[in-house]
Amino acid sequence: MSEIVTATAFIDKTYDEAMTLLVEARNYVAYQEAADAERLDMDVKLLVSQETMRITTRLTQVMAWLFGQRAARDGEITLDEALGEAYELGGAGVCLDDSHTRDERLPPAVRSLLHRTRNLYLRVQRLETMLRAGAA
Repeated sequence: MSEIVTATAFIDKTYDEAMTLLVEARNYVAYQEAADAERLDMDVKLLVSQETMRITTRLTQVMAWLFGQRAARDGEITLDEALGEAYELGGAGVCLDDSHTRDERLPPAVRSLLHRTRNLYLRVQRLETMLRAGAA
């Protein structure tokens, strides 16, 4: 049970970090991606598009999981529901792939977002594992 209390203490901080990354990713796509693409080869443009989708997928998975945990914390759903399949952290095959994180062809902002969103995803994955173990 102490794992649940400890993990719950990290939910708000993790949510704030995820929101900050979400806004940063949105701002990159909305305001910077086109300017970066002007000087890139077509294959690198495709890679940028692929990797920004990976960033989006990571953030979507993390936010969905955090919404479930916050709903459980606030009494809107039970912890069992929050740890159920509907709120399970998904997309591991896509989200854990870091094969292009250090690809120098990618703009620095994309590499940075790839690195930080993967770290966030891994941290949430550990929190989920800890909560499941504590609830068992």
